[in-house]
Amino acid sequence: MRGISLQFFVPEGEKHDSELMYEWLLEKAKKLGIPGGSAFRAVAGYGRHGVLHEQTFFELAGELPVEVLFITTTELADEFLAQLTREGMSLFYSRTEAEFGILGKA
Repeated sequence: MRGISLQFFVPEGEKHDSELMYEWLLEKAKKLGIPGGSAFRAVAGYGRHGVLHEQTFFELAGELPVEVLFITTTELADEFLAQLTREGMSLFYSRTEAEFGILGKA
């Protein structure tokens, strides 16, 4: 099956509606019908502001990037991005074509 790999990159401590942003994105996508999503915490990274954050003993919580990843249909990816735009969200994302499927018995 062909579709879209949709990734968002957010600081781990960033919140929206008093909920962690990565959790909010996962819940929003689930309600929309996107069949699955995952969040991955980085060990180091920097964003558009150029500040490098790394996991160290002294690192303050909430600074590291989290990647929120969805593999879905083009239609659901379009709908999700449109919904986030309507809500006035300011998020960095990446969207690429993907081939996906399930091997063996599901």
